[in-house]
Amino acid sequence: MPEAELNERADLADLAGLRALSGEGSPHLAHEVLCEVMVGTRRFPVQAYTLGNPDPEVPAVGFFGGVHGLERIGAEVVIAYLHSLIKRLAWDAVLHRELEQVRLVFMPMVNPGGVWRGTRANPNGVDLMRNAPLDARSRVPFLVGGQRLSAGLPWYRGPRGAAMEMENQAVCTLVERELLPHRFSLVVDCHSGFGVNDRIWFPHAHTPEPIAHLPELHALKAILDQTQLHHPYVFEPQSRQYLAHGDLWDYLYLQACAASPRVFLPLTLEMGSWMWVRKNPRQLFTRHGLFNPLIAHRQQRVLRRHLGWLDFVVRAAIGHRRWMPEGAAREWHHQQALALWYRGRR
Repeated sequence: MPEAELNERADLADLAGLRALSGEGSPHLAHEVLCEVMVGTRRFPVQAYTLGNPDPEVPAVGFFGGVHGLERIGAEVVIAYLHSLIKRLAWDAVLHRELEQVRLVFMPMVNPGGVWRGTRANPNGVDLMRNAPLDARSRVPFLVGGQRLSAGLPWYRGPRGAAMEMENQAVCTLVERELLPHRFSLVVDCHSGFGVNDRIWFPHAHTPEPIAHLPELHALKAILDQTQLHHPYVFEPQSRQYLAHGDLWDYLYLQACAASPRVFLPLTLEMGSWMWVRKNPRQLFTRHGLFNPLIAHRQQRVLRRHLGWLDFVVRAAIGHRRWMPEGAAREWHHQQALALWYRGRR
């Protein structure tokens, strides 16, 4: 069977599996369609799922995947975690107690049209991570940092002055409604990239200047290092790697800071796909192979590798009052973070 047909069938199975989740998780899991994307005559829903306590006094965590359709593994990691939670609801009393203390929000496939077409961009040719109305304050790398030359080239931002793409508008609606009202919220957006290491990125991407919540992020890294010994992640600001126009999480973070003093920490899991290519060099010759593990046992290993990180994020959110620094401790974390991430870079 041709590889393209196998990929299409896999994508359809993912979408069908998402539809089935809403019934299996009832009555605990709520499901809605935020918008629908057309690819030719096919219609694909952009779906969201919510679980847990909606009280804004409890923390909230959002999980997003499939922003870049070619990076299918990101959606698969989010779907696998949601599937695990739903299966545990049948027997896990501890999980039920946790869900009384947290709100969980899932958008597993932000860009279903891109997943179906096997493209980084959405069906309009727009890179959703370059599409927010936010320009970088320093020079960005050519093309990679976002461009308005042509939708036929990668990293296209969309027409100047146009509204954000409907998929991004759906993300913003969900974040503003389900995450920002909470006193504390975290986001994990799952991607894959052509690198050796798995990275956890935080804003900013549009400027090398430190984020306002730098002490909180340094404290989060500290408890990750302390509790998940030998974890594989490089925890850093995205600006250490490159700057970009139109970063959606930078945009939403700045919106959150302007709207209220509540803490909103968006993180990006950037899985290093070079590890999979190095073990199977033939993947270099396939479009999906550059960004996804193509061998079944490696895909299963990737899913196992990251589910612990997602579970850590939920537990960290529930216990955020125990590790978030205040007063002198916050200043100490701020100085440590500057030394770690920004020394010689400002």
